[in-house]
Amino acid sequence: MKSAVLLPFILLLSLTLVAVSCEKKVDKTSGEKKLKVVTTLFPLYDFSRNIGREKAEISLLLPPGIEPHSFEPKPLDIVTINRADIFVYTGKYMEPWVQDVLNALMNENLLVIDASQGITLNKEAEAGHHDEDNEHGDMDPHIWLDLSYAQQMVDTILNGFLIKDPANKDFYLQNAAEYKAKLLALDQEFRDSLSHCRKNVFLHGGHFAFNYLATRYHLTYIAVYKGSPNSEPSPRDLAEIINKVKMYGVSYVYYEELLTPRVAETIAKETGTKLLMLHGAHNITKAELDGGATFLSIMRQNLKNLKIGLQCQ
Repeated sequence: MKSAVLLPFILLLSLTLVAVSCEKKVDKTSGEKKLKVVTTLFPLYDFSRNIGREKAEISLLLPPGIEPHSFEPKPLDIVTINRADIFVYTGKYMEPWVQDVLNALMNENLLVIDASQGITLNKEAEAGHHDEDNEHGDMDPHIWLDLSYAQQMVDTILNGFLIKDPANKDFYLQNAAEYKAKLLALDQEFRDSLSHCRKNVFLHGGHFAFNYLATRYHLTYIAVYKGSPNSEPSPRDLAEIINKVKMYGVSYVYYEELLTPRVAETIAKETGTKLLMLHGAHNITKAELDGGATFLSIMRQNLKNLKIGLQCQ
């Protein structure tokens, strides 16, 4: 984000400082002040609301249905972050716009949480052509799809809650422990379910998003291309993955959420395979939001679709 673009953001922030101050005073006098937590991606939103529950006001910066790789914050998004007590993002490789936004903020008390802290990111494996516009910078930021890393992310977010609201320490600790137990149980379900399958390879007609999941459960993962999901695979990329479909004898090709599955459809048409969705959980649609979708429910559906594609018992 260029500095010239940030100027209206800074002006708008300045105009809202009085309103923010008044808002906090009202909360304090009512005795019902809640932690204001702003998150970027849906997993961070869901982790935070499971920790904070009724004692925190959790906001998801991404509007429903918006693909996060192409997201750029608007002035009102910056205001929302500036009003928060805690801002949670995945890391600089997933949200490269964050540092410019933080440089424009005037809230010195804002606690910024990089949820990837303590996790070593992998490089994106060669999966099709090299994407010169890869906003990930050749690093794979999709760490939440490894459920052991998801538990670490919950702990990192929890620490922020404890710093900003130590009076409710026991409440947050209990909530986080309960939620991590659910993640642990689902992780074991993935292990058990995917250890008895006829196939070990899944092919994805999208960008390189599921390698952490594949590594966690000892699967072989092949994607059409790495980098931005808005990239266009070359004819050579498509030819290579079509050959791999035939080589490995797979019956299904996976596509990703929030994007038209044009590439996956092309592969399926050329190979006679069927389509299944793998949900990266970056964001959800309005219908999913209204239907009460959670990170756990999304991952359970992913497991169901993997079991179909991998022909698991």
